[in-house]
Amino acid sequence: MKRPPLSLYIHIPWCVRKCPYCDFNSHAAKQPLPEQEYVNALREDLANELRLLDEPSSLHSIFIGGGTPSLFSAESIAAILEDVDRQMGIASTTEVTLEANPGTFEQERFKGFKKAGVNRLSIGIQSFNDLHLQRLGRIHSSDNAINAATHARTIFDNINLDLMHGLPEQTTDQALADLEQAIALEPDHLSWYQLTLEPNTEFHARPPTLPLDEALWEIQECGQALLAKSGYQQYEISAYARANKLSQHNVNYWQFGDYLGIGAGAHGKVTQASTQGLSISRHNKARQPKAYLNPMTRIAERTQVETSDLAFEFMLNTLRLHEGVPTQLLLERTGLSLDTLEPRLKMAQAKGLLHPYETRLKPTQQGRLFLNDLLEMFL
Repeated sequence: MKRPPLSLYIHIPWCVRKCPYCDFNSHAAKQPLPEQEYVNALREDLANELRLLDEPSSLHSIFIGGGTPSLFSAESIAAILEDVDRQMGIASTTEVTLEANPGTFEQERFKGFKKAGVNRLSIGIQSFNDLHLQRLGRIHSSDNAINAATHARTIFDNINLDLMHGLPEQTTDQALADLEQAIALEPDHLSWYQLTLEPNTEFHARPPTLPLDEALWEIQECGQALLAKSGYQQYEISAYARANKLSQHNVNYWQFGDYLGIGAGAHGKVTQASTQGLSISRHNKARQPKAYLNPMTRIAERTQVETSDLAFEFMLNTLRLHEGVPTQLLLERTGLSLDTLEPRLKMAQAKGLLHPYETRLKPTQQGRLFLNDLLEMFL
């Protein structure tokens, strides 16, 4: 068995304030944060997760997300990474990403995060328009955002900016102005995605007025052209990167790689060899920080992925990539042969949603536009 690459996701669930659009597992922070207790819990959690592996695996990438991980001190982030290095080993080439907010408080910690071992910073900008930031419930200003990106550039060689479009009452010109400002800051990577109203959020309960579909389509088309002209390759639905600056962690997700998840609400996926072929398990941790900190209630669920679901799960991830994946990856990552999917692949190709698939599983432009229709063929 050729093992998939193994990544590590570390979730820090606290943020200053819950944003009305956010459906991530985040909780408004009450001071003081239980940093040391949480670091200890992460150490125990990782040790337990490593017991799931039938053999040691080198670490492909690390992503510390949230919430707002930059609320933790640089010393706590260093302690977390030191323990990961002790238990798994972090190579000099391992991508280590930390999510950060652009507030002045977090900016003061950037140098400490770099010293701790973070080599890629992802800054949650969302917009450079103060009115839109206010409507999104963000606590930073446009000036904070520009200063944070500028300051980060002097410290990190690899920076991502998160930016949203399709915001409440946003015009096409305003959306493109946000994108132009982001590009002017010269990040290595841009995550540029459309705001959606997710269940169990304030925006879903009380929907704001969003741009009409025609305006959203215009924003998408003009924005993609602007990004391409500025040297950013779109390699996934909402991911754009300069040459050799793709997010290695996210690409591993999309290529159906493996990952351990530690922290409140974290999810993981592990592939093992079995007498029947490949066995894929998923696990997730308790969402509430209090429950996670208790070893007795930390693990929420462990499940085996049914063989009947593997094709859909594989396609759900890999067909997000504009270039798709080599055909042999289907067998390597799921144990399924191409023959088992032949009727559905032929149908997808006949409908113009999939390129000829002898050597590569790659969506056509039409397939990217109607990705849900393409994916439904593999349910």
